Amino acid sequence: SPNNEPMDSHYSNNIIINHDFSGGLHLWHPNSCEAFLVSQETTRPKGLSDNLSAPFAVITKRKQQWQGLEQDITDRVSPFSVYNICAFVGISSGASGNQEHVLATLKLEFEDNSVRYLFIGRTCASTEHWEKVEGTFSLSAMPRRVVFYVEGPSPGVDLLVKSVVISCISFSQCEENIIQNPRFDDGLNNWSGRGCKIALHDTMSDGNILPVSGKFFGSTENRTDYWNGIQQDITGQVKRKLAYDFIATVRIFGNNISAANVKATLYIQTADLREQYIGVASVQATDKDWVQLKGKFLVNGSPSRAVIFLEGPPPGTDILLDNLVVKHAAKAPPASPPVVENAAFGVNVIANSNLNDGTNGWFPLGNCNLSVGNGSPHILPPMAKDSLGAHEPLSGSYILVTNRTQTWMGPAQMITEKLKLYLTYQVSAWIRVANHASKPQNINIALGVDGQWVNGGQIESSDDKWHEVGGSFRIEKQPTKVMVYVQGPEAGVDLMVAGLQIFPVDRRARFRQLKKETDLIRKRDVILKFSSSDSATLVGTSVKIRQIQNTFPFGTCINRSNIDNEDIVDFFTKNFNWSVFENELKWYWTEPQKGNLNYKDADDLLNLCANHNIQLRGHCIFWEAESSVQSWIRNLNKDDLTSAVENRLAGLLARYNGKFKHYDVNNEMLHGSFYQDRLGKDIRAHMFKTAYQLDPTATLFVNDYNIEDGCDARSSPEKYIEHILDLRAQGGPVGGIGVQGHINSPVGPVVRSALDKLGVLGLPIWFTELDVASDNEFVRADDLEVMLRESFAHPAVEGVVLWGFWELFMSRDNAYLVNAEGDLNEAGKRYVALKQEWLSRARGRIDEQGKFGFRGFYGVYEVEVEVANDVSKEKMVKASFVVDKGEGPIVISINL
Repeated sequence: SPNNEPMDSHYSNNIIINHDFSGGLHLWHPNSCEAFLVSQETTRPKGLSDNLSAPFAVITKRKQQWQGLEQDITDRVSPFSVYNICAFVGISSGASGNQEHVLATLKLEFEDNSVRYLFIGRTCASTEHWEKVEGTFSLSAMPRRVVFYVEGPSPGVDLLVKSVVISCISFSQCEENIIQNPRFDDGLNNWSGRGCKIALHDTMSDGNILPVSGKFFGSTENRTDYWNGIQQDITGQVKRKLAYDFIATVRIFGNNISAANVKATLYIQTADLREQYIGVASVQATDKDWVQLKGKFLVNGSPSRAVIFLEGPPPGTDILLDNLVVKHAAKAPPASPPVVENAAFGVNVIANSNLNDGTNGWFPLGNCNLSVGNGSPHILPPMAKDSLGAHEPLSGSYILVTNRTQTWMGPAQMITEKLKLYLTYQVSAWIRVANHASKPQNINIALGVDGQWVNGGQIESSDDKWHEVGGSFRIEKQPTKVMVYVQGPEAGVDLMVAGLQIFPVDRRARFRQLKKETDLIRKRDVILKFSSSDSATLVGTSVKIRQIQNTFPFGTCINRSNIDNEDIVDFFTKNFNWSVFENELKWYWTEPQKGNLNYKDADDLLNLCANHNIQLRGHCIFWEAESSVQSWIRNLNKDDLTSAVENRLAGLLARYNGKFKHYDVNNEMLHGSFYQDRLGKDIRAHMFKTAYQLDPTATLFVNDYNIEDGCDARSSPEKYIEHILDLRAQGGPVGGIGVQGHINSPVGPVVRSALDKLGVLGLPIWFTELDVASDNEFVRADDLEVMLRESFAHPAVEGVVLWGFWELFMSRDNAYLVNAEGDLNEAGKRYVALKQEWLSRARGRIDEQGKFGFRGFYGVYEVEVEVANDVSKEKMVKASFVVDKGEGPIVISINL
């Protein structure tokens, strides 16, 4: 909702009674302190901001951090159920620094009179607006008493609580845990060690480690490798095509390591003995306290064996497990689009951007000096102009930053109160470095969002000219503090900043413009010329035209395990006409050990695509990122590595000659250099030349990331162009430009600018790995629409391939179009709707010349004509035709 407060309609199963204090403080109790209610009718006490909307509870006279507000929820929770908590909190203005930590906690009282405290979530609370505390919890056993309470600010600081919602994720009776003996009540039965021993404990470390619930917990012993851990065989318990929630309580112990990643992994063996390891969850565990390890998984096929296990910390560090719950994941409640009021599209949030008032509104980050100079551009940077249209010229003044002793020093401004959640903001500025820089300088417009760095745009400057910086960002959780600053050049290099703009973009207006551009480049005038034995009878005959396929390539990646799920296959084959294998063609997959070739998975995927007439991209022959090169390759000397490269080229391209329309020859050359470092610069062009000799039918692509969003100086369009020209100068037959498209908060003009620059090369551009991510599926749908419309409206773009579409089978979280069990979310609905929008339909009547004209997208069509076959009868005649890409109208003759 607009004020970042919960909407009651979402929480019909809330187990907190009187969650919004509409009934006063009924069932709420202050914990060894005092509380009172501020309502809309009561006089607001001094020290409470008017920005905090009533009603809310004030917890005062707090002498300890743990004192707060509590409610007994014992009779409203059950073991193995999974609960979400969402509370809105604030603090009084007596807090030092106007912000304090507020925590949501459970107090668990057991039959043996022992007490445990379970931390759920925390936030940095503010005096000026409500902050959200979120978390999840599950109880592996039912205590005698369960008390929820809010605590945390420093003693003497009043705690404010607006509302509290605790809801069972399933909205119904939670299903039974499929884990046997989940909290070790039956000792170590059903549990075993994976490459190590396991042990049972009621306490460890001289009583400093106790179970969270129940009497026992399990641990590993004598771990000698990262994959060693504690496991349980769940064969027969896991059902295919069902999503499962995973929640475990874990910590680490020993080896003098205070923190390490603990991972949950599912091992699957199929009936034909194929093996698969599914990453389920990961958490940074410590030796100080128990933490929750949470995740989700889905099994596509019917495994002959399934084992869930914990792994991850370095050898010698033990994993402690208190309890484990694996249960069928309930469907999430319906999502709602974010509500943004008074968006003020195109309005700059930067104060004194033109420096008409000197440096007022700006401050130096660090001990650098700010002053105002004259002589910067008077025009808006092109990307900003594309968004803003006609606009006042810039003043020509710039901020000069001197005495910079650290790279992060530069001009800064606080913009916390000027930003709105879920709006996409475009960033634009003119940047220049002083001419005494000795080498290229990296310059970044950055945002500090509660101490976290957010990239607003980045360039590299190698001269003393003005350069445009363009980028974007979005904030989806209410921040306490947002600062924008310009940083990057090395210490001692002066920096100049002019016309910094940060403004929300009107995506709908951009879409209207793109629709017009799409009509120009993706459609063609079509004239159908009909003939029959009696042409005179055709005049006035009804014609109905329906496009059944747009020939523009829309593809997706797919992996071998997806084939086992017929629902995934069905969506894949109905909605995409191109594909790429996620991993199965990569060298580390086809030859994990020297001479041990595995092409079966790739063959299975190729056969699926061939059976459905889906064209294929080959990804990838090589990959320059060293982390993606298998260990046996990394250990080869130069001569042996050269031989291995030749064998890889010959083996792969001979096996699949003519099967793949494209190949990404050497992936991510702007970001990695494994082969070039070991075999010399010529190896890259050699890979292209050899691949072309072995399979001249395939178009050979470069492929890299962060090309289109302005956020990475290493892979700017200019750097990519230079890279491609260098390869071609060495004789490398580069035939296509791959732009991966793993993008956040895309802005059309920023993306369009990159495509325009790359388009001057005259090579086909493909988005090869497109995905967008947002927790809110409506925002995700908007992001996807931005990318698809920009691609479809650009004449140099000849195809778009998504990097997946199904939940739990994508490399980025919150990027999926289809939920795990097959429900189309808003992003998926948007994709399907756009595909339908880009299919032409027309109807009318044949004119006196036997013609019917319309304008339609390139692709395959069906036409239905009502033809009279005698004096009294008519029949429907169907025919098909194809509208190919070309200049001018196309005339298609149809004999009825």
